[in-house]
Amino acid sequence: MTFVVIDKCIKCKYTDCVEVCPVDCFREGPNMLVIDPDECIDCNLCIPECPIDAIFAEDDLPENKTEFIELNEKYSRQWPIITAMKDAPEDADDWAEVDNKMQYFDPGKED
Repeated sequence: MTFVVIDKCIKCKYTDCVEVCPVDCFREGPNMLVIDPDECIDCNLCIPECPIDAIFAEDDLPENKTEFIELNEKYSRQWPIITAMKDAPEDADDWAEVDNKMQYFDPGKED
C-alpha cells in the first residue's frame, strides 16, 4: 500500500505534507503534488497535515478516484522532488473547496 494525492490538490498545492515526510516521497508538478509509490514508506504522517484532505491511503481511495494511483506513479517519475514547504499559490484558498478539478491538471512538459 502507498498513499495517493488526488485532484483536490490541483491549483491548491499546499505543501504542509512535504514538511512532515521522512523520506522525501513528494514530487512537485506545475499545479499539484504527487507521491512516489516506490519511496513512500506508508508512515501516514502526511494525511493529517493536508488541509484539504487530498491524500488517501491507496486502499481508502474513493472508487471514482482510483485513476490517481496511476497518475501519481507516472508523474512521480517526471516531476522533481520537493523537500521543503513552500507558499501555496495566491488563489489556493479559492480552489480549496472545488471538487473534480481534473480538467485543470497541468502535467507540465512531458518526457
